Amino acid sequence: MIENKQKVLFVCTGNSCRSQIAEGLLNEMAGKYFEVYSAGSHPSRVHPNAISTMKEIKIDISNHTSNSINEFINTGIDIVITVCDDAKQACPIFPKDSMKIHWSIDDPFQGWGKDEEHLNSFRKTRTELQGRIQKFINEMELS
Repeated sequence: MIENKQKVLFVCTGNSCRSQIAEGLLNEMAGKYFEVYSAGSHPSRVHPNAISTMKEIKIDISNHTSNSINEFINTGIDIVITVCDDAKQACPIFPKDSMKIHWSIDDPFQGWGKDEEHLNSFRKTRTELQGRIQKFINEMELS
């Protein structure tokens, strides 16, 4: 177990899709190096399609909750990664000297329906986030 894990916060608008998927992926891919959270500028609920597409790759995010970014302002977040342009604009200033990263990821949200077409947009988002997170992990030079 790593003593001082860096705290990473993924932020999008609703904290229902992209940031939830990113939280699950980074936890799975490098959770021993990071404490991972997600939040939204206008949190709603975790999208069932986000849960389903993560379940397809054996990652369970069904217990995740949709949280407000304000809950994390004074928690010592080291790295803030915004995953949508609206969240980048709405992201508050964190008191600590946090590293800020922005990824412009297309929103897979197309309503709350759960058909194959909707699932495919979530799978595309998951694949893009997997690539970006792997690159992030590589750049962090973890040892």
